[in-house]
Amino acid sequence: MKIAKIDTIAIKVPFTFGGQPFGWGGKVWNTNDILLVRVETDTGIVGWGEAFCYACLEAVRASVEHMIAPMAIGRDAGDIAGLSRALQQGLHLQGRYGITIFALSGLDIALWDIAGKALGVPVHRLLGGAGRTELPAYASLFKYRNAEQVAARTKMALDQGYRYIKLHETEVPEVRASREAAGDDIPIMVDTNCPWTPEQARLMARKLKPFDIHWLEEPIFPPEDFLSLARLRREEGIALAAGENACTAMEFAQMLRAEAVDYVQPSVTKVGGITEFQKVAAIADSFGVTVMPHSPYFGPGFLATLHLAAARAVPGGLIERFHLDLEASIYGKWIDPVNGFFKVPQVPGLGPEPDADVIKTYRVK
Repeated sequence: MKIAKIDTIAIKVPFTFGGQPFGWGGKVWNTNDILLVRVETDTGIVGWGEAFCYACLEAVRASVEHMIAPMAIGRDAGDIAGLSRALQQGLHLQGRYGITIFALSGLDIALWDIAGKALGVPVHRLLGGAGRTELPAYASLFKYRNAEQVAARTKMALDQGYRYIKLHETEVPEVRASREAAGDDIPIMVDTNCPWTPEQARLMARKLKPFDIHWLEEPIFPPEDFLSLARLRREEGIALAAGENACTAMEFAQMLRAEAVDYVQPSVTKVGGITEFQKVAAIADSFGVTVMPHSPYFGPGFLATLHLAAARAVPGGLIERFHLDLEASIYGKWIDPVNGFFKVPQVPGLGPEPDADVIKTYRVK
């Protein structure tokens, strides 16, 4: 079974989140962008992948079409690990991190979808898992910079059945507001998106301690300053999470050897796909660190995350869901948790096929 064709399909779906649109990567972020990677074999099986593309869609798309596809077409679709290594090695001059690995991730996810369909089993079975049927979700709130709005969205998420809340705030009043709205029993995580120097992070960690946060996420810039993260974790006694900006198992190994985190957060659409994610998870297990997937996605990357988490021998991971309202979804209600849990697809491959009508409506050139 050979790879016969690789196509990219970009869609942009408007969303609302109860706040003012903000900039990301120099652009106002008011649509959820998904770069689908469609792979077809010479036997007619079609697989779907997703390459990370927030604020970089055009660059990632070009990488898939002009760098990844020419090297992958004609290769054995079943040799997923071999192809992953060959592409990483063949493209290492262009960088093993960032755009190149985002593009490779999309292909890798699609090949796992094909493998499951070819064998008639869900991907989590291919990964060796017994197949849990549901996984706990957490509401990942956008950044509001407004304590009243944070409190209101926290209450809304709890009313919807979420039992875990993540904030994207960097000031004390917003974190305090969420804690007061949630009460003492709800775990609250704070993702700061790399805003501080090590000293600033130390001071802020002390200010946030009274709110009993479950973890502090990416408090230091640059995110690969693992030694400073380790020092913060050790000296301030605060649980840290990081990894959404790390690519390949090698970078995660460096993070874990430094004892930088309590929760490691590989992102399947950024790390190198399902193949590389599994390597990261194995390393994390050897260090006794909990894998907490980064997964604020609504395409095949979301489904891939469900399968990876369902196949884990070591439970404990939560599934992230951006707390926003999409105008449409290519997977319908699969993206919505029920009573705080996501259902794990039990059909061959990743699960449901993307909704062709949604793709047609929201597709962009």
